Amino acid sequence: MVKSKLKIFSGRSNPILAKQIATFLGKNLGEISIRTFSDGEIWVKYEENIRGHDVFIIQSTNGPSDNIIELTLMIDAAVRASADTVTVVMPYFGYGRQDRKDQPRVPISSRVMIDILTAMGADRIMTMDLHSTQIQGFAKIPFDNLYSRSIILDTIAAENFDPEKSVVLAPDVGSAKMSQGYAKKLGMHFALIDKRRYAPNQAEVSHLIGDLDGLDVLIIDDMIDTAGTTVNAAKAAIDKGATSITAIATHGVLSGPALKRLNDSEIKKIIITDTIARQGKKSIEKIKVVSVGKVFAEAVNRVHNGESVSALFEF
Repeated sequence: MVKSKLKIFSGRSNPILAKQIATFLGKNLGEISIRTFSDGEIWVKYEENIRGHDVFIIQSTNGPSDNIIELTLMIDAAVRASADTVTVVMPYFGYGRQDRKDQPRVPISSRVMIDILTAMGADRIMTMDLHSTQIQGFAKIPFDNLYSRSIILDTIAAENFDPEKSVVLAPDVGSAKMSQGYAKKLGMHFALIDKRRYAPNQAEVSHLIGDLDGLDVLIIDDMIDTAGTTVNAAKAAIDKGATSITAIATHGVLSGPALKRLNDSEIKKIIITDTIARQGKKSIEKIKVVSVGKVFAEAVNRVHNGESVSALFEF
């Protein structure tokens, strides 16, 4: 049996990360034309033969929503061009926070996302650090949730924190398990914030559990969006006697007032990955971006070769 060839294509949401993934695999990105007409409609065409190939489409689905439409058109075009398999690589899974029906008359938006990708003909979905891992249960096709921890752990190690004088602070109960894992791996202390959310993107600290006095604090979460949770956690930590604050997140959504809040805060450094492109966007000196291209490249290679991806999941 002749093995299918690997081809990697990028949408327009994160071409720099896509190129890094391809480079780690010793490949060039496939040729594809994507245009937006004057009325806002998107047009896609693969400029090379993909019949019988394993096609990997790299596209984060952060805003604007055009990124989602663009992705669905790329999937449909690949299926209609007789690709052997179509794998969707979504470094950032948009709508991942809307994972349950928490009030009347609202959609389960992450389920809608999965249904759209499946209906378009995707054979597999690959993403990183889902806001809620239960989203995988919505899919009837293989769904790989990769973790950025190997990259982030290396980055933290390079900062030369003293484990005895450092603490990992979970900014809310939802991130407690992940933060505990980091604390255990780094040999650091652990603390937890109990927050109360009173509106979308608005929350306040209710209680802080743990000793932070005289310690360097690492606030670790899966994403920083408007930065309200992160900045409130940092303020609470300083009030409890923390020496320094470093914020770490996989996904730097950084919407609305995020940059101003972070810049005006007591946070010394913000470490994020490149799952969401920062080119052409405003930034601040506190932000350090590290790449997860190597992790995705390894996962893509394993999927293409029919090897186990589970080794990349182990903590």
